[in-house]
Amino acid sequence: MKLIRGLVVLSCVVSAFLQASAAEPAKLPEIPAQSIAKKKELLFTDDFNGSERDKRWHRVVDTFAFENGALKGTQTREVTIPAMNGKPEIRAHAAVFGLEVPTKDSVIEAKIRFDGATMIDIEFDDRQYKGSHYGHICRAQVKLNGVTILDEREGTQNNKVVEWKKDLEKNQAEIKKLIAAHSITYPAKHEPGKTYTVVVETVGEEMRVTIDGVPAAYFKSPGIGHPTKSKIELGVAGKSGWFEEIKVWNAEPAK
Repeated sequence: MKLIRGLVVLSCVVSAFLQASAAEPAKLPEIPAQSIAKKKELLFTDDFNGSERDKRWHRVVDTFAFENGALKGTQTREVTIPAMNGKPEIRAHAAVFGLEVPTKDSVIEAKIRFDGATMIDIEFDDRQYKGSHYGHICRAQVKLNGVTILDEREGTQNNKVVEWKKDLEKNQAEIKKLIAAHSITYPAKHEPGKTYTVVVETVGEEMRVTIDGVPAAYFKSPGIGHPTKSKIELGVAGKSGWFEEIKVWNAEPAK
């Protein structure tokens, strides 16, 4: 129970910080008006039509399904169930679907739609990296009220945070400081039921996000420059969200 209370407190700390960031647009860095990445070869594309699935797709956290020419994610692990009767703990977690397409610098374009979801994201991981929880590296989150970029390698999933979680009352200030240094949220307004085209450009230590061609977020942080992003993961939290198409390109700096 102590661990569960600690995770709840940590979640509140993260949420409060990200909400505060979104409420202070005047202090946010200017988003580059032009692309920071130049597309090279197309590595992967899927419009989710047909009955055959690319073998590089795989389950990470339930629940995802291919339906009506789209990929539907639905969060079903909504609350943490403590270990009992010999069964292990099951933690609350967004639905996650994995794609084994290694990249370093890249451009990812996806069409997304909110259907009860509060967050839809595109994440980069490196399972061989041991300095962060589960090899989490960085991600771009699109929410109904904002767009967030997270350097997870150095921030929210860094091993320091994993250790600090064991005594949240003592370490809340340090956790908040680390989150502040390695994440950013820009305010936005997105509508349920509407399809948006999200483009995530990752070059060196920089990440830029556009929504329907409009600059939506930008962040520079060391973890984004992690040299081996071995896989891409798609996440959906707060019930259902849809991916209607995805494309992945290798990239180089546009400058």
